[in-house]
Amino acid sequence: MILRNAPRSFLRLLGALFLGAALVGGTVGCGGPNAAPAAVTGSAAPAPSWAKGMATVRADALPRQARDVLVLIDKGGPYPYRQDGTVFGNFEKALPKQKRGYYHEFTVKTPGEPDRGARRIVTGQGGEFYYTDDHYDTFKAVLR
Repeated sequence: MILRNAPRSFLRLLGALFLGAALVGGTVGCGGPNAAPAAVTGSAAPAPSWAKGMATVRADALPRQARDVLVLIDKGGPYPYRQDGTVFGNFEKALPKQKRGYYHEFTVKTPGEPDRGARRIVTGQGGEFYYTDDHYDTFKAVLR
């Protein structure tokens, strides 16, 4: 093998590069049953400034139910739950701080759940879209 006689520092660098590539190509948070494979921004268009430092997911990689909610949001409803479109308080402070009323939340149906479940889309007045599948513990910026 060619690498057998390579210096250790070179092999460490090569290992770090492979690890970095695996981390960039992987996903962060927001997994779970029924979750579609999430995509982290890579060579595609750069993430918008509001998503800087956050895990991201392409809209087409969201679970089907979340994509359906995006369509309803774009159409302005009608929404299946009375809480849909209500103000999201960001009490967990997981999203950037904004004045009250800036964020609104929408339920993403979770198959098999008897109630609203833990999945939501949260929108911001600046055109931001966020997805959580763990009831606001973590969010991904949705790239549309």
